[in-house]
Amino acid sequence: MAITKGGGDAANNIIGENSYFTGNFIINGSLRIDGRFEGKYLQAEQLYIGRPGKIKTNINAVSVIIEGMVIGNINASSRVLLMPTARILGDIKTPELIIQNGVILEGRCTISNDLKSSAKDLIDVEYSKNRFVPEEFVEPAKKGS
Repeated sequence: MAITKGGGDAANNIIGENSYFTGNFIINGSLRIDGRFEGKYLQAEQLYIGRPGKIKTNINAVSVIIEGMVIGNINASSRVLLMPTARILGDIKTPELIIQNGVILEGRCTISNDLKSSAKDLIDVEYSKNRFVPEEFVEPAKKGS
């Protein structure tokens, strides 16, 4: 996976299959992980976790493609694509979620273009718009009848 920047430079960063990395990792550009990564936080623009990749951290990225295993929450501002071999234990928050057949996922999924608000709040506001209140259209019963 590569990101082409305005100047034509490609940002390719790989944690190889036999590599193990720990800590907090913030990268401008793309990152492919085929090895293991454990930490409190992982941030990249484009993140690709290959089939042998095993990640135990919270992820923040623009887009994420997963073929391997993730234990942790995923927050993607564009999309998350889960390939058939993906194994996820954690919550996913993104505007677009694509899940292929064969994926194992345990966690909550929040799919919304407004990731700053909770989905519950957005749905409650939308539901309340143009609310129909039957009492407003029915004549009140006359007293004493």
